[in-house]
Amino acid sequence: MQTSLLVRRLSVVWFVMAVAVAVPASAQAEQTPQTESGTFEPQVGQAGKDVVWVPTPQELVDKMLDMANLTPQDYVMDLGSGDGRTVITAAKRGATAKGIEFNPDMVELSRRNAAAEGVADRATFERADLFETDLSKATVLTLFLLPDINLKLRPTILDLPPGTRVVSNTFSMDNWEPDETFRLTDCPSWCTALLWIVPAKVAGTWSLPQGELTLTQTFQMITGTLRSGSTNTPVNGKLNGSEITFAGGGTEYTGRVSGNTITGTSRPGGGWTATRTGQ
Repeated sequence: MQTSLLVRRLSVVWFVMAVAVAVPASAQAEQTPQTESGTFEPQVGQAGKDVVWVPTPQELVDKMLDMANLTPQDYVMDLGSGDGRTVITAAKRGATAKGIEFNPDMVELSRRNAAAEGVADRATFERADLFETDLSKATVLTLFLLPDINLKLRPTILDLPPGTRVVSNTFSMDNWEPDETFRLTDCPSWCTALLWIVPAKVAGTWSLPQGELTLTQTFQMITGTLRSGSTNTPVNGKLNGSEITFAGGGTEYTGRVSGNTITGTSRPGGGWTATRTGQ
C-alpha cells in the first residue's frame, strides 16, 4: 500500500510539472523567488511572459548544440534563455551567443553565471520580447517554447538565411517536420531535441538548358515536373538549407541555390544551371 501511494504521489508531481510547461505563463501567478540573503533564485515552474521556466537538462543542451553542428564561427540566439545555460554552453565551445529573456532577474542571473564561467565576453543577455527581437544575425536558434509560440515565430524563422539551424527542446513546428530528432534515454521529461534547417525558397519556374523545371515547395520538401520538349517528367526532392537534391526520369540532380540561380551537377550527365523565370 505504501509503495502504491508513493507511485501515485510521484505521478501527480510529474503531471503538475507537465501542466506548468503546457500552460501559458500569463495563467500563472507572478513571483520573484529569493534566497534568505535576498539573491534571486529561480524556481521550476515560475511564471514568465510567454512560458513558465523549466530548465533544459544539460545533457540535452549539449546534444542540441551537437545537432546544430555548432562551430566557433556561429552566432547563437537562445529565445527564452532562462538561467543562461544554453548560451553559456555555446560560448564555452567558442561561439558568440546571446540570450533573449523577458525576466530581468533571470537576465542578471545569467550574466553572473556567464562571468563565473569566464565567458562573459562571448555570452551576452538582453531583456527583450522574443517577438520583437531581430533574429537576422543568428546562424543557430535554440528554443524551449510552447508549440503555439513556435508556430507564431515560424514565419520569421523561415525568412532567415537558408542554412540557419533551429533546435527545439520537445516542442514542434506544427506541420514543418524536423530534419532530425533525438531523444535522451533514462530521462523523465523534456528530453527530445528537434532540428530544422531553414530551406532556400525555390517554388516557381526555372529555366534549364534541357527544358523547364517547375517546383512546388512544402518547407524542405519539393515536388514538380521537368519539361523537355513534349515530355513531362515528375521530380521529387529535398532541400538542406541552400543545397537542393531531386530525382526524375532516372537522373539525380544536386545543386546549390543562390537567389534566383541554381548551379550543380547531374548523374548521369554533367553540370547544370537553372535560372528562375517565375514564382
